[in-house]
Amino acid sequence: MNKEMIRLSHISKKFGDDLVLKDINVCLQRGEILSFLGPSGAGKTTTIKIITGQLRQTSGEAWILGQDAGSMNEMIYERLGLVTDNSGIYEYLTVYQNLKYFARILKVPEARIREVLEQVGLAEHQKKSAGKLSRGQKQRLVLARAVLHKPEVLFLDEPTSGLDPSTALEIHKMLHQLKEEGMAIFLTTHNMEEAAKMSDHVALLNEGVIVEYGTPEELCLKYNKTKRFRVRLAGGREELLTQSLETAKQIAEWMARDQIETLHSCEPTLERVFLEVTGRELA
Repeated sequence: MNKEMIRLSHISKKFGDDLVLKDINVCLQRGEILSFLGPSGAGKTTTIKIITGQLRQTSGEAWILGQDAGSMNEMIYERLGLVTDNSGIYEYLTVYQNLKYFARILKVPEARIREVLEQVGLAEHQKKSAGKLSRGQKQRLVLARAVLHKPEVLFLDEPTSGLDPSTALEIHKMLHQLKEEGMAIFLTTHNMEEAAKMSDHVALLNEGVIVEYGTPEELCLKYNKTKRFRVRLAGGREELLTQSLETAKQIAEWMARDQIETLHSCEPTLERVFLEVTGRELA
């Protein structure tokens, strides 16, 4: 059975007179990926800081691993992993030395270092100075450090921002593996395509408010108000058809003649859903 790892109940946060989070309610279970999606300034990073005890909420309750996030003891931090834009590495140390340093702090066996290096694809670079790594390799090193101690909850704040597609894909594969092993992952991103592929549940965040919440599939189907189908016929001709009795007959006729090469339904993407709900582009 799933176990609740994070619960936010009616969380709000003010900076002066500016209300940046408004009545946030979500939970994250073991072995799940929850994504907070929204543009810069929507409140994603502020939410992570509240859950990890770096900020105190103005109102509401935040719980992580059964404890009040605002009064966590130091031991609980050994059960968390965190990757942010400013997660640092020691550039004058080698890749291996970076992980060895944190392994000592976290009381992790040295054998685990080699395991993680293989997992993130850095084993062949372990003797290289961290400062000489590419941006994608540095991000992999930061991720390796965050999962070195096998945390129960992993926080990822825009983990693939600015990375090339192949590197991002490798990180996605690793995160799916960690999820299958039971890790709970809290992801923030403005990349809707990434969230749709990765997440069990998504929260669309706009100006500090969760405007929609559910699985990616649920949200896309909910806003699929005009059902359409894209058909590619033999010879390369394409047709975009709206659902109707006539469309059903036409498709059946093409099928009977073996003329259909591909047939796809045209649900909206998460980005289109966000635009419809908020009236604004994701940026």
